[in-house]
Amino acid sequence: MESNADWGTRGGLPQAFLTPGISSFSEFLKGFAPEYLPGGRTLPAGATVDAPHGTTIVALTFPGGVLMAGDRRATMGNFIAQRDIEKVFPGDEFSAVGIAGTAGMAVEMVRLFQLELEHYEKIEGVTLSTDGKANRLATMIRGNLGMAMQGLAVVPMFAGYDAETGQGRIFSYDVTGGLYEEHDFYSVGSGSMFARGALKKLFRPDFSAEDAAVAAVQALYDAADDDSATGGPDLFRKIFPVVAVVTEDGYRRLPDEELGALVEGVVDARRVVPDGPRSPLR
Repeated sequence: MESNADWGTRGGLPQAFLTPGISSFSEFLKGFAPEYLPGGRTLPAGATVDAPHGTTIVALTFPGGVLMAGDRRATMGNFIAQRDIEKVFPGDEFSAVGIAGTAGMAVEMVRLFQLELEHYEKIEGVTLSTDGKANRLATMIRGNLGMAMQGLAVVPMFAGYDAETGQGRIFSYDVTGGLYEEHDFYSVGSGSMFARGALKKLFRPDFSAEDAAVAAVQALYDAADDDSATGGPDLFRKIFPVVAVVTEDGYRRLPDEELGALVEGVVDARRVVPDGPRSPLR
């Protein structure tokens, strides 16, 4: 197999690109240029990296789909590293990925995951199943274990529309690549405990997509209220959470014009009841 040094020396693509291979792009890259994989890099012994971290992500299902939302703050220690980072991305046409952990590593992993799904579809001629997509992401997280043990952990959340069942599904992970299917709702990141507590009181199985968006914004608001690493909506800068809906029609990110009105409604209601909507006791 040719090395990177052989690229273009004879004019044209290396032989590895012309040989029929497996449907996994990350496996192909592992054999051809492993240094380009997130887990293919190593840090010097004893080295520490102070890198921006992203939190918090929430996801919840509704009849016929799933919604994922993320706040916009990235922190580095006690500093706000970025106020408008994006943490929710399309995996492919029918899935979404939310990132938590080391921001740079996480974004790179998402891009590789997007390429992985596109490569599979081109090679096999069909789209991976929802379970297959979730498992591919688990394999990639497992490959980053060495970096995670040095403090550069990536813990994403995956959600997708399952064409076989006609419903949305949510999957969470741990740093070792452990894969867990969640039901109804879930949250990851430093503010996840507060967001999940809010969703426990707000979630209803008969949500519409708009109801789910309101619940997600309320949960992120509660997370920001108690977790300094989670950013609340910034009405002055017009920085709102990223909210994406996945249904049989595909992935759709709510535009700021639509989301802004929803967020302002939540903030206005919080001026009256700062702790948010009350749930009935029965």
